[in-house]
Amino acid sequence: MAPSDRPKRMPRPLDPARLEELALAYVARFATSAAKLEGYLRRKLRERGWDGEGEPPVAALVARFVAAGYVDDAAFARARSGSLLRRGYGQRRIGQALHAAGIAEDVREEVRPGEGAQRRAALAMAIKRGFGPFGREMPDRPVREKQIAALLRAGHRLDSARELVNAPSIAAAHDWAGQVEDDEAR
Repeated sequence: MAPSDRPKRMPRPLDPARLEELALAYVARFATSAAKLEGYLRRKLRERGWDGEGEPPVAALVARFVAAGYVDDAAFARARSGSLLRRGYGQRRIGQALHAAGIAEDVREEVRPGEGAQRRAALAMAIKRGFGPFGREMPDRPVREKQIAALLRAGHRLDSARELVNAPSIAAAHDWAGQVEDDEAR
């Protein structure tokens, strides 16, 4: 019998101990938020079923992990925000990513990047993608419009995208990015 002809073996339904093992393995492997951990555990329960008494204690398990410090939404939000900024994404895209991860509005507002960080992120994307003065030659109007659109999709403001793409030189782009310092160290 070929391996593909074998009947697929269904995994055993989860019990409280196995559910906790899955949760521990998940938080040990991935930086996560409480909402993402809860979604993962609920997905596993849909896939495998529940073999314990009563309802699965997913919410209580997640709350226990938060109380123990295994899951910290604020730390996750700071790390994710910083990672996206370094990759060149803007405030809007960072907010969308944190919202999708289940981060509360007040925490998202707390880690929102300042103007200086947003400009540096736009500059990082322009350098990486060869936009504006960082290209081989100064772009013509249709190319500039495409570059501005790419910066907008990355979550940057229109005025910032235009300023950066239309910068006359690399030095001018760096000066623009360094003009504003963050209001507070984040």
